[in-house]
Amino acid sequence: MQMLWPPRGAETTVTEAELERLYDYPADLDRPWVQVNFIASADGAVSVAGKSAGLGNAADKEVFRLGRDLADVVLVGAGTALAEGYRGVKATEVRAQRRARLGLSAVPPIAVVTARCSIEPTSPLVTDTVVPPIILTAQAAPAQRRRALADAGADVVVTGDEAVDVRAALRALDERGLRRVDCEGGPVLFGALIEQDLVDVLCLTVAPLLAGGDAGRVATGPVPPAPLAMELSSVLHHESALLLRYRRRG
Repeated sequence: MQMLWPPRGAETTVTEAELERLYDYPADLDRPWVQVNFIASADGAVSVAGKSAGLGNAADKEVFRLGRDLADVVLVGAGTALAEGYRGVKATEVRAQRRARLGLSAVPPIAVVTARCSIEPTSPLVTDTVVPPIILTAQAAPAQRRRALADAGADVVVTGDEAVDVRAALRALDERGLRRVDCEGGPVLFGALIEQDLVDVLCLTVAPLLAGGDAGRVATGPVPPAPLAMELSSVLHHESALLLRYRRRG
């Protein structure tokens, strides 16, 4: 990867330490800090054949992995978790030395947003994990589904009536000491965070592909009162892909 912004003169390869500095969270957080990670094709598609894997390259995968290295918790919508075959984060999937140096737990839990508790107790998110998943659901979810997930070991938290209130969901994470939030999508969850003005950082990879088709955009949902102002924080490139990082302005 080469750094284009901030300017450094001649192009040079970005070191692992520089990547950590760019993508790390602020120190001494007193509230949840939401860093959203997405990839899209140059024509705006968020998936190829229904999955995001067809868009990425080695650099994007490195940033994705770094997001998990640096986080207290991985936040994801149920649709994305099911479509992408999520399971619990493994110790081998994060860099233990980095997490220990930063004072983080061995692995971050996965927190799944699902208004109807649509994750099955037999899902790898529940059965193939070293830390219990957090299921952020709504009161309207069938009680038997909530009980089944809790009995299977998940931390089931009601954070809304008919739908998940993302503010309440973040409060629930905060109560568990999970403030470094790595949101991996999907578009509906991202849209809800935008609508509630809860996005601190967007890490967006633009893949050098024209995907066409009927794939969705990175965010969808209610229109916020006004577009959220962001400022460009860094730009990296690798094999014609752009890795953009935007921070909340001010």
